[in-house]
Parts: sequence; structure tokens; C-alpha cells
Amino acid sequence: MKDYFELQYRMINRHLKDSGIEPFLAYIMLVLGFIGVSTLLFHKTEFAEYIYVLIALTIIFKLSESKRNDFLKICFSNPKLKIIRITENLLITFPFQLFLLSKQLILPNLVLLAISISLALFNFNTTFNPVIPTPFYKKPFEFVVGFRNTFYLIIPTYILTSIAAYVGNFNLGIFAMLFMFLLCLSYYSKPEHEYYVWNYNLNSKHFLFEKLKTALLFSFCLVLPIALLLGVFFIQKIMILLAFFLIGMLFLTATILSKYAAYPSEINITQGIILALCIWLQPLLIILIPYLFQKSKIQLSKLLP
Repeated sequence: MKDYFELQYRMINRHLKDSGIEPFLAYIMLVLGFIGVSTLLFHKTEFAEYIYVLIALTIIFKLSESKRNDFLKICFSNPKLKIIRITENLLITFPFQLFLLSKQLILPNLVLLAISISLALFNFNTTFNPVIPTPFYKKPFEFVVGFRNTFYLIIPTYILTSIAAYVGNFNLGIFAMLFMFLLCLSYYSKPEHEYYVWNYNLNSKHFLFEKLKTALLFSFCLVLPIALLLGVFFIQKIMILLAFFLIGMLFLTATILSKYAAYPSEINITQGIILALCIWLQPLLIILIPYLFQKSKIQLSKLLP
């Protein structure tokens, strides 16, 4: 297990050097940036604790990718695998938990800790594999596959929204809506095989429009029940609700364009940092989206006319 974490450390350093960043300076900047952005977030919005937990879960979901864990199962026995996964999740969430403790936010800290350990301990894949019907047609495979892989999270999110409405907790409802957007974002986390791009037989501009139209439409379908319920029970906060809904749609757009701006590679560190900044500086999305669209067109022009 020690060798595994040493290998991960070396791989991170290699990625940083390939990006032209000195690892030692990157770690210092990361710590200072984390403290600065965290402080700014809690100073600027009352939803900070929910957004904070959401960001940590986003990173953990990335580590829970099925192909990655299938590979780890081949390399390690089940007890060692669970220890590795728990250690990974706790290492990722440790800075978040430490900052939450500094703010004396015990409950969000405990929720984050429980989810971190649960995602490492429990395997949601079973030998019983029923075909789960989806409200999405087959052409946009991201939502068909994603919906079936996250079905066990979608229903509890709707239940959480109902609880938020029942107890009159608007912040909890916003958290549920943002979490649903997070699930939609996860469907586009990995670049597909080049064949699935070429198969569209569209030029790069129309391909991007098709992808964005599908993603926004189907995300709208999943988030709409949450937005409607919150709109009915918290009518006095309808403008805040609409603002978060719009930001979620814009961030989804930016994420998809970032994916294809780096295609066929994965989203790089620089793009990830810029997207993270957009969480706190939402106006950046207005500038970023047109830029990423043009860059995506250039990248896809290698495969599409």
C-alpha cells in the first residue's frame, strides 16, 4: 500500500512538471489558495457549508470511477483495497474537514466524513443487474449510462428536497439541487472514444451544439422537480433559486466545453483550476464559455469536418 501512494505522489509531480509547474511551488500555492478561497467563500455566501461539502464530494466521486476501482481490485485484496480507498477519501477531505472544524461546523463535517467512508466501504455494483429504464433516448449515451450508474443517488436527492421543503430549510434544498447538477456533470467527466465523436457525422460547431442541447435539456429534466418544489415552498426566494439554477446550467456548459477543449485528453490541471475559480467568480463563465467553445471547435476539427 505504501508503494501505491508513493506512485500516486510521483504521478502527480510528473503531471505538474509536464504542465510547466514546479511541484514544490504548486503545493504552496495550493495550500494558500485553498485557505484564501475557503475564507472568501464563507465570507461571501450563507450557502458556503453546503457548497464546501459539494466540492469535496465532487473530488471523491472522481476517485470512485468504476474502471479505476476495477483495476485496483485486480492489484489488491479486498481488505487492502478498502483501506486504500478510505485513506484516499480521508486525505482528500481532510483539508475541508479541518476548515469546517475551524468554523465550528460539526454537522457538515460529520456528514462529509460519513459519506467519504461509505463511498469507500460499500460497493454499489451487485451481481443482480436489472435493466433500469431511463427517460432518455439512446443517442446521448452519457445520460443513459450516467442515469443507470447514479440511480441510487438520484432518488435520495429528490427525497432530500422533500425533507427540505417539509422542514422549511431552503439551504438544504439548494444543496440538493446543486448535488443533482453535480451528478449531471459527472456524466461528462471522461472523454469518450474518438469513434463516438466521428460517428455523429457533423461539423465541430454543430456537434458541440448537439452535445450542449442534449446535456442542458436532460439536466433541466432532472433538476426541474427540485426547482419546482423549492419554488412552491420558498416563493419569496424565487430569484435566488433561479440564480442557482442558471449558474448550474452555465457551469455544466463550461464543463462540457472544457472536456472537448482538451479532447481526446482529459481536462488538465489548468482547466480544472479555472473551472474551480468559476464556482466563486460566476461572471467568469460569461467570458470562459465563448473561449472554450472556440478552442473545442479547433480540437474537434481533427475528427470532424
